[in-house]
Amino acid sequence: MSKAVFFDIDGTLINIHNNQTRMSTAVRSAIHDLRAAGHHTFIATGRPWAYLSPELTESGLFDGFIVMNGAAVLLEGKVIYQKPLPMETVKQIIAIAEQHQIEYILEGYPKVYLKEEYKGLEEVYRAIDIDIDRFVRDYTLDKISVSKMEFLCDTAGANGVFKQLLGWPGLTGLIDPTLLKYMELYAADISKGTGILEALRYLDIPTVDSYAFGDGLNDIEMMETAGHSLVMGNAGRELKARAEHVLPTVDEDGVAEGINRYILKRL
Repeated sequence: MSKAVFFDIDGTLINIHNNQTRMSTAVRSAIHDLRAAGHHTFIATGRPWAYLSPELTESGLFDGFIVMNGAAVLLEGKVIYQKPLPMETVKQIIAIAEQHQIEYILEGYPKVYLKEEYKGLEEVYRAIDIDIDRFVRDYTLDKISVSKMEFLCDTAGANGVFKQLLGWPGLTGLIDPTLLKYMELYAADISKGTGILEALRYLDIPTVDSYAFGDGLNDIEMMETAGHSLVMGNAGRELKARAEHVLPTVDEDGVAEGINRYILKRL
């Protein structure tokens, strides 16, 4: 029976903190073998479509994508689920960000929108090998769709503004725990877990035949939803507590180990 396998990107398939922006040969080979065995493979990421590299979108290794933490789900090039934020909410949050000189990027499918003058965010994305030429710089707010927002400030927590935005009705998100200068916001009723359920429903695959690989806090719902949770060795304690299996780290090709041992069962 076909299974559905969902992979986080950062800290799972690649390690941007170690300047590893491409999957290792062992990981690519294991995912290829999953596809060859008739299983469905998905990227499940907080990133929008525009941040995904050609290695992920054009290699034939993945037939589905859950992007923006579940705000959009794609299968074989077709959008099977999408949830934008209310535009009035987006406008109100933008007004607060601009009042406090906080840079922001607006993410939708398939485009993302970043003002030309926001050089701080531009450098963040350059540093993790994202092609900023794909960003739309000149746009009219009322003519676009926004499912997720990201913010960058100069001071920790933006002097309380990040906390204010995280408490916005109907929204949820994450603040970078290290420097507290980066935050993302999206609808409170979506997650990688809801994206998985949409994909499984569409494919008519039972939850028990689904597998999730991840390492971060935005993978918690994914681990709680999938039938089998495989957590990277570089993950924190909170996620490891939800693991059916703890794998080697991303630098040790933990994804390849998990595929071969627990799904293809050839180790």
